[in-house]
Amino acid sequence: MSRVIAVANQKGGVGKTTTSVNLAASLHAVKRSVLMIDMDPQGNATTGLGLDKHNPPAPLSDVLINDGNIKQSIQAIPNTRMSAISGGPDLTIAEVTLMGLEEREYRLETALRSVRNDYDFVIIDCPPSLNMLTVNALVAADSVLIPMQCEYYAMEGLSALIRTIETIKEAANPDLHICGLLRTMYDPRSNLSRDVSKELMAVFKDKVYNTAIPRNIRLAEAPSYGLPALMYDKTSRGALAYLALAAEVLRKDPSRKAAA
Repeated sequence: MSRVIAVANQKGGVGKTTTSVNLAASLHAVKRSVLMIDMDPQGNATTGLGLDKHNPPAPLSDVLINDGNIKQSIQAIPNTRMSAISGGPDLTIAEVTLMGLEEREYRLETALRSVRNDYDFVIIDCPPSLNMLTVNALVAADSVLIPMQCEYYAMEGLSALIRTIETIKEAANPDLHICGLLRTMYDPRSNLSRDVSKELMAVFKDKVYNTAIPRNIRLAEAPSYGLPALMYDKTSRGALAYLALAAEVLRKDPSRKAAA
């Protein structure tokens, strides 16, 4: 049984794309088949996987707007058995055009039906805003993974995202849930990091992943080489942290519990 996870946070700079790319690579490293979908017009997840965001085989915008065949948008990621659907500037046009279409919230979910069971995991990298592209991702997803920094404004932004998730759950996707909150760029030496972390755990309890992603130069360098951290430097603290996150995601997999 496949799982579709949307990686979402409307606040930029929280490690959302880094998490999408490196979680996908880490799940692949533990022998899971993975499709990563880049729903961000910036296309950073696409370039972080070594693909050209300006020349996809078939643009994702055509799938969302014109009911194009999603299979034609899927690309193999070099030197892996992972696959990806590129994001890029065409999604800016798609975001505007979707507003005038019928069933606009369901476009990605409908397209994914033909391919989702070909993979163990589908990871969707959402744009850093609560727009129609993000709504499509949340309607298509089984769960939401929320990366966030342990900083002053983190809880305020989180509240808006949770309200959006609840609205979509009530209106369009009753099975949608938060699979976990991930602390990113975490510095245990910082009083602020520790204080916000404690507050998160007090409010969200076991929804907060035990794994925290540290600030790590290798994580920052890897995208410039078109590689996940695991393929750039598998011994780095960042790569090891995302492997630990993948293990937590698998432990919390509902289909795994059902099989047990």
